[in-house]
Amino acid sequence: MTDRSNLKSLKALFLYLLRYLLQEAKGRTEVGSTMSSVSAYYNGKTVLITGATGFMGKVLVEKLLRSSPDVKAVYILVRPKAGQSMQERVANMLKCKVFDRVREDCPNFHEKIKPINAELTQPKLAISAEDEEELLTRVNIVFHCAATVRFDEPLKHALQLNAMGTQRLLELAQQMQKLEAFIHISTAYANCVRKCIDEIIYPPPAEPKKLFDLVEWLDESIIQDITPKLLGDWPNTYTYTKALSEYLIQQEKGNLNIAIIRPSIVGASWHEPFPGWIDSFNGTSGIFVAAGKGILRTVIANNEAVADMIPVDVVINLTLAAGWYTAVHRPKNMLVYNCTTGGINPFFWGEMEQYVMSTFKRNPLEQAFRTPNAHLTSNYLINQYWITVSHKAPAILYDLYMRLTGRKPRMMKIINRLHKSMMLLQYFSTQSWDWSSDNMNMLMSQLNTEDKKLYNFDVRQLHWSEYIESYCLGAKKYLLNEDMSGIPAAKQHLRKLRNIRYAFNTTLLVIIWRIFIARSQMARNIWYFVVSLCYKFLSYFRASSTLRH
Repeated sequence: MTDRSNLKSLKALFLYLLRYLLQEAKGRTEVGSTMSSVSAYYNGKTVLITGATGFMGKVLVEKLLRSSPDVKAVYILVRPKAGQSMQERVANMLKCKVFDRVREDCPNFHEKIKPINAELTQPKLAISAEDEEELLTRVNIVFHCAATVRFDEPLKHALQLNAMGTQRLLELAQQMQKLEAFIHISTAYANCVRKCIDEIIYPPPAEPKKLFDLVEWLDESIIQDITPKLLGDWPNTYTYTKALSEYLIQQEKGNLNIAIIRPSIVGASWHEPFPGWIDSFNGTSGIFVAAGKGILRTVIANNEAVADMIPVDVVINLTLAAGWYTAVHRPKNMLVYNCTTGGINPFFWGEMEQYVMSTFKRNPLEQAFRTPNAHLTSNYLINQYWITVSHKAPAILYDLYMRLTGRKPRMMKIINRLHKSMMLLQYFSTQSWDWSSDNMNMLMSQLNTEDKKLYNFDVRQLHWSEYIESYCLGAKKYLLNEDMSGIPAAKQHLRKLRNIRYAFNTTLLVIIWRIFIARSQMARNIWYFVVSLCYKFLSYFRASSTLRH
């Protein structure tokens, strides 16, 4: 009897322990699902980033340090530039407002950033033997963001940085002993000669190695002369060299785990580190500012074409998620991610005009040249007419006024630079592309609930009117350093400009009257006919309104 009771007690104890262990396991699973797998992956890792001092690079560094505070180290390749040493450039970068949030959470965040003196256009990246050894024995993941994004960059320099620099970085990465993933930032327009772009690597516009040999021994002036012939259907050296880079990576990746991110037109941040952050006039930012200042009056664009913009934090969230997926899941084939909005949440150039103008009229920029009133047109002749009347003529008059008052004329110079930018952008503002996004959707499905919040790249949630307003206000605050408290004064300035415009138009009408109408009997007859017709119409409208009431 005693043995049987002991057996029952042991059985009860066993069942109790089993239930306890199952509950513990369930609890751990639930806790694990609420933790960020992406953030956890980067904790304890050593990361190498190129292009860290650029717009996207700064956002990547900030997000990585803020979301994975236990990341071991972040190496950044930096070169001396514009008279600044590597140390000065890094110090200026770390003072940037983009790091304010991470600075509050972790005041010593800068200690994890390890700058390396390097030059992508030089053999072996011009890295010292000591620094090279450090990178080869420590780096776990590489993010290659460095590139020249100038559309009109001379072909030789664009090739050296965008294509040959990528090749040299790949050679270094292949020697890294602990490397788990290599993420390359390309562009959605690398294959813009195609209307439908899948997430695959397409044949290159030329054989990269032959092209490298060609530009090495040819004189710069000759290269410049043959550049249009070499580019073929590609609109600029940026997209051309990005297409070459993608092909190079595919051919020379070896056993590396690589992913390629293709963002479209990268704009201000959506949410992180705070809405509207921007520090570059590239892309649409400079156009927004020029329109807000009243300098820009006409733009060549197709109202019905898709303006495929992507917020910078969306690109960075996708990039970090792709780094995690590439390292942890090790896909058999190299994955390409089209990071675009056009096929998922389309936004049109005609809508952009409305939202930008509406925002700047409600929140004007300080010391505007004229009231904001830019218009889009797809007609070349109409565009040229408005360029002459609304851009060049006022610029010439303004510069004349500046000279007469003993100041340096500058408006015509600004207008010429603006027209050059508009010409370079015209290829992208007058047509649309279809990008597939299967890999981006697949990656989103691999994220747990917490990761989808922390690394949100679901552009279906993007409300364009709110985003464009945030973008314009960000340009005002972060690009122009204008305080929002100055809006009442800016509105008062716009009212003055409006009164000046009315006075000018009235004066012009009087002059036209005196010169043409008052001196010609036929012109006077036509004028009186038009006035009497307007008067009759108004009388009829007034009578109709009275009868209805």
